Amino acid sequence: MDSDTKDKIQKKMKDGWIKSWMMIEVMAVSESAAKSSLEKHVQKMETEKGAFLYDKKFGEMDKIDNPLPNVPHGFSYVVEFEILTQNLDRLMTIVMNYGPSSVEILEPDELKIPLGEAQGILNSVSAMMHKFASQTGGIIVSS
Repeated sequence: MDSDTKDKIQKKMKDGWIKSWMMIEVMAVSESAAKSSLEKHVQKMETEKGAFLYDKKFGEMDKIDNPLPNVPHGFSYVVEFEILTQNLDRLMTIVMNYGPSSVEILEPDELKIPLGEAQGILNSVSAMMHKFASQTGGIIVSS
């Protein structure tokens, strides 16, 4: 990692940003589709406001037999990276929009969340729920 990146990380951490590790895996029916889709997904994430992605490590392409019914072979491709987010709301939005397979918050050890940020997180989750509901015919409520 170059010194400019290290300096940027240190400055953001001093400003209270959250440091996390993420892993994203894609599965596709061809190697080229898996590679292309994951690389585009990460490139889009790198443009997110309030986020700084670094230390990307793409894994090896794995051929998977029978990943789904009627799919004889699939190809799995994984990336691991660290990411800084301006606050917990941005981290939550990144997780909801980009669907990492795994997330680990590395720093800080504790978070104190202002009420407005907590409300932003809840509204982000609510918006995502409504997005899914619009695709599936609504939210099920008990009576």
